[in-house]
Amino acid sequence: MKLPWEFPRAVIDEAEWVAEVPALPRLDRTDLPLVTIDPPGAMDLDQALHLEERPGGYRVWYAIADVGAFVRPGGAIDAEARNRGETVYMPDGRVPLHPPVLSEGAASLLPGVTRPAALWCVDLDADGEIVGADVTRALVRSRERLDYGYVQTAVDTGTADGTLRLLAEIGRLRLALERARGGVTLPIPDQEIVPDGGGYRVEFRAPLEAEAWNAQISLLTGMAAASMMLDAEIGLLRVLPPAPAEKVAQIRRVAAALGVPWPEDAGYGDVVHALDPRVPGQAAFLQESTVLLRGAGYVAFNGEPPAQAEHVAVGAPYAHVTAPLRRLIDRYATEICLAVAAGEPVPADVQETMGTLPEIMHATGRRAGGVERACVDLVEALVLRERVGQAFDAVVIDVEADRPGGLVQVTDPAVVARCDGEGLPLGEAVRVRLTRADPATREVRFSPA
Repeated sequence: MKLPWEFPRAVIDEAEWVAEVPALPRLDRTDLPLVTIDPPGAMDLDQALHLEERPGGYRVWYAIADVGAFVRPGGAIDAEARNRGETVYMPDGRVPLHPPVLSEGAASLLPGVTRPAALWCVDLDADGEIVGADVTRALVRSRERLDYGYVQTAVDTGTADGTLRLLAEIGRLRLALERARGGVTLPIPDQEIVPDGGGYRVEFRAPLEAEAWNAQISLLTGMAAASMMLDAEIGLLRVLPPAPAEKVAQIRRVAAALGVPWPEDAGYGDVVHALDPRVPGQAAFLQESTVLLRGAGYVAFNGEPPAQAEHVAVGAPYAHVTAPLRRLIDRYATEICLAVAAGEPVPADVQETMGTLPEIMHATGRRAGGVERACVDLVEALVLRERVGQAFDAVVIDVEADRPGGLVQVTDPAVVARCDGEGLPLGEAVRVRLTRADPATREVRFSPA
């Protein structure tokens, strides 16, 4: 899988130049006490937030890195970004969408420095529903760079105040609204590669509540952006159509077989939000049911909005606008929203390019997903290469209808791999024996012990 490791010299030269002379907005909102919340060590900081109470609800200030202040339409950086599509992350580094002098420097919302941003102001009522939204270019300055662990500890110990206290409050309200809309956040632990001495290991990590709260701020901004673009009849949406009725019926049968309650009047989101992936049958159901959330993509429209404009997992129309340092389409969607909010025509270069973006994002997204999976497969094989023949405790999380075998999840080490054999009991704990762990082919295989 070929990745664009090096930036062409023309791209580097242009980036170094525009880093010194960005197009700066007149509006100065450096008075807002914004903070960023990201994984420890992150330098490509797309978002900074400040949350306030207002009469009858809340106000969300959400500053998004203004990549458009640096990237010239039709320039070298713009062309290279279309080739890359999105940042690709790996255990020992990344292949960035933009040169680091921008993505980790001049355009990043680093603390203590003034940066151009697309500044969203979203008003919520007391229940957390959106009642108004606006976006404009402004100068901002982040006060602090926080991480999820710090935020979670502050909330758990009762020491959170201001934005951090409201983040938990608004986040919980938005999660409740998500469930009411039929939206879905799967409670599945992330399979992550982490440093281990001079090498790496794979582990399952349950996301913190603080991550879910922070994600809800991004989601509500994406929903506000989608609404703005639909009203203006021009935009770029992230869409996911409903699963076919036969797929839903199939997963209902899986739920019944695994003992997962699914009342007739309950939606998929109502079922999954309360499940515990540590319970074997529920872990298997969560894995099997992801088929209902496949097929997400992008749609561009300039005129009548698309018939299928919703993202089923969000439970509403939704757009990607909050990660322009790391995802190409966010810059274009942001430019559309800025123009619409200002009552101005959408820039001609955006209108000319937007139709090509869904295919670009599809191709580069598949590449990024393939790299991520290949990295996990390689580390799994490296971790297990000396343990061929040993037996492990596992859970059968998937079985295949057209051939024997399926997928098993081993907890220690944190591995998901194919298991050969007839009659694997879906959703049950089993003992499996490692039959193959080959780093050269990144293949790990088990069989029933």
